[in-house]
Amino acid sequence: MKTERVIAIKGLQVSTHVGVPDNEREAPQTLQIDLNFAASSQPALLNDNIALTVDYQAVSLRVAEIASERSRQLIETLADELAGRLISEFGLRWIEVTIRKFILPQTDWVSVSIRRESD
Repeated sequence: MKTERVIAIKGLQVSTHVGVPDNEREAPQTLQIDLNFAASSQPALLNDNIALTVDYQAVSLRVAEIASERSRQLIETLADELAGRLISEFGLRWIEVTIRKFILPQTDWVSVSIRRESD
């Protein structure tokens, strides 16, 4: 029997400098990030051993680190970087990243989503 466990992190808040106009990048903004992912290795039994899965706390801390590394113009750029680096660093089979930015008046948010699979 083939198993796939999907881990979800919803509403992760990170601070970063992002925006197309220079003045928008001057002050940090809070973004909200959702992640869904699956480990490349999917043993039938985990035997309560975190080494056999993905540590979601470590993933959330890494997302915050990557977001704060440098400023970006586009949330699309951050989504691409997160997807690629998390797949590589955590041995993921695939990942979906959604980033919400709270910038436009009269809207709840704008967002971008990406799904990437490992090679």
